[in-house]
Amino acid sequence: MANDGEGKIRTRGFNHVVLVCKNMAEAVHFYGDILGFRLVKTSEVHLDSPKWGGLQHFFFDVGNDNLLAFLWYPEAPNAQPGVSSAPVGGGLSAHGSMNHLAFDVAPEMLEVYRQRLLDNGIEVSPIVNHDDSPATVSPEVNETTYVRAIYFTGPDGVRLELAANVRRLRPDEAMIPANEMDSGPASREKKPEGVS
Repeated sequence: MANDGEGKIRTRGFNHVVLVCKNMAEAVHFYGDILGFRLVKTSEVHLDSPKWGGLQHFFFDVGNDNLLAFLWYPEAPNAQPGVSSAPVGGGLSAHGSMNHLAFDVAPEMLEVYRQRLLDNGIEVSPIVNHDDSPATVSPEVNETTYVRAIYFTGPDGVRLELAANVRRLRPDEAMIPANEMDSGPASREKKPEGVS
């Protein structure tokens, strides 16, 4: 859908995405020192505040003034991989969760960045070639490959991706109709019409 008609909200992209971290110092080390994102804003709620005392809110510029922010709450609940986020190796997460966060990188830097992560002791996937094949991935780049990516996990279990576009997407690549069935545990009990 285009975002250019009268009466529609006209955005300029994302302002920021906010994640909750367990340890702000670890987040600063990982996202600032290892990934190289510039810390541009920090704020803290005074400890004596009756609500959220001690809360910290830090912002990193991930490029082009796009911000990734972290909140640290003194008493946040523990992570629930497979519910609130994708498991370490990727896969399912619950409705309304953030499955993974992809950062755009230059195609020629993908292997360099993969090695940088490995050199810092971070487990990272091989390069994945996303394409239009039935499996949607191929071992090699082909004429339908649109993005190459690597996947890894941040210190709080957030699944992260470095994605490098191989080509521009065409309008005819958004033609599959959206599934109208609900998903989730309750939907497994309901069977589509004509299925016994």
